[in-house]
Order: sequence, then structure tokens, then C-alpha cells
Amino acid sequence: MHHKLRFILFAMLVGCVATTAAQTTPSPERVRATLSTDLGDITVAVFPKAAPLSACDFLAYIDEGLYRNASFYRVVRSDNDRGTPKIEVVQGGLPDDAKQRPPIAHETTRMTGLTHNDGSLSLARAEVGTGGGAAFFIVIGKQPSLDFGGARNKDGQGFAAFGRVIEGMSVVKRIHAIKDAAPTDDEYLRGQVLANPVAIKDAKRIDPLPEVCKRK
Repeated sequence: MHHKLRFILFAMLVGCVATTAAQTTPSPERVRATLSTDLGDITVAVFPKAAPLSACDFLAYIDEGLYRNASFYRVVRSDNDRGTPKIEVVQGGLPDDAKQRPPIAHETTRMTGLTHNDGSLSLARAEVGTGGGAAFFIVIGKQPSLDFGGARNKDGQGFAAFGRVIEGMSVVKRIHAIKDAAPTDDEYLRGQVLANPVAIKDAKRIDPLPEVCKRK
């Protein structure tokens, strides 16, 4: 074989190997995990370097098996939202409060640099410091009112974004489109709580647990 042709073929092979390695080597700035639901798998990436408290708490729920038999139980759309400004999200988490881990301190989007865009993962909360992996939501579309300084929450602190969906957004949107709502005495939640929540059958971490999470 001609030396020049051999060199070109070798260079192409090295390039392919390098590309494959880049695609399969875990990033130190993200940790992937898969949520297996009745409607299909949702693969997410969380960012413990940017949002260590929120991301590591979410991963702890996974590693402790707490999301097994959890569910996506609430959908908020423009046609059933009574908050201001209107948002679109799918909320999931634990059905049993007794299994919740302690709440964590609030990490604002101003602190982390993560914002609420399509597919973002974030922690649900009431007052500041009451959130945690027990209740999280996935954002549909761009929702700046959920960021620090946004008007959705009166305290202006926004919600704690900590990751995003990287595969399975079509599954999230199928859940979001479900309109079979359970009756409720809470007018604010009317039409949002699913009569048949979508079960999270299992949740598994794909990448190694980063050092920052081992210290939490």
C-alpha cells in the first residue's frame, strides 16, 4: 500500500477512535441518568459542578432507590394554569412524604447560571429552602419567569434548575398532553393532577458519582 494512502487511512482511523472516545467518556461536569416510565425512557443530564446541592440531591434519590415506583403526577399547561405568568411543566416525584430526604438550601439560577429552557430539570418548592429531589419538574418550552428575578414566584428567587433532558423529550411531551385529570378540592390545581399518574418504574445513574456528591 502506498505510504501516503496508509497515512491517510491511519489518520481517519485515529479520528474515528477519538470521536468515539469523546462520545462515550463521561463529562466531569455532567452526570447522566435514566428514568424508566410506563410511556418510555427519559434520559437526563444533571450538572453537579454548577448546582451541587440540587443535582446531588436528585442523584441521591436515584441511588437510594427512592424514585422506584414514583411518578409524574401533575401537568401544567396554558389551558389549566392559574398562576401568573403562565408556564408549562410536567411535575414528578415521590408519592409518600415519609420517604423524603431533608430539604436543601435553594440554589438560584443567578448562582448556577442554569436557566429554565425547554427540557430543563428543576426542583419544585414552596418557601425558599423547602425544595429537594422529592418533587421536581421538567420544563416545556422556554420559561424565564421561573428564573431568578422572574415573576412566577412572588419572592423573586425563582426555582433551582439543575439539569436537562437529553433523550426522551417526546415521552415528556406525551405526559404533558394527558388531560385525564383527577377531581380536586383545590381550585388552583384543578385540571392539573393526573387521574392516572405515569409511573416511574425505575431510575438509574449512568455515569460515576462525582466527588462533590460524595461529600454531600
